[in-house]
Amino acid sequence: MTTTKQLGRPVNENSARQIRLKEIAEKRAAGLIKRGRPTNENSKNAAKQKARQEKLAAGIVLKRGRPVNETSARQQRLNDLAERRSNGTLKLGRPKQQVVVEVPSKTKKVKVVV
Repeated sequence: MTTTKQLGRPVNENSARQIRLKEIAEKRAAGLIKRGRPTNENSKNAAKQKARQEKLAAGIVLKRGRPVNETSARQQRLNDLAERRSNGTLKLGRPKQQVVVEVPSKTKKVKVVV
């Protein structure tokens, strides 16, 4: 059987720090020391959380995040793209480069896009 040597500095059980740490551990085990900020049951946030928990317990599905504005330009564009994807009419890739042809006229030059 091999014996392992204790690493580090030896602990003095009678030091002020060790006595204080032992007292804190005993109080924590007895439930006399609590961590964190105590809750205020009368606060607006506590009421909001309680109402949320009641809704979850009742089986109500809660919406998360900001509601979508269906009449916004972006949503209309996204809906149009989704519809065109489902129909198969959405063309993929970059659009063709437009060719500009100058048509001579007697009064002024007019550019025609083909």
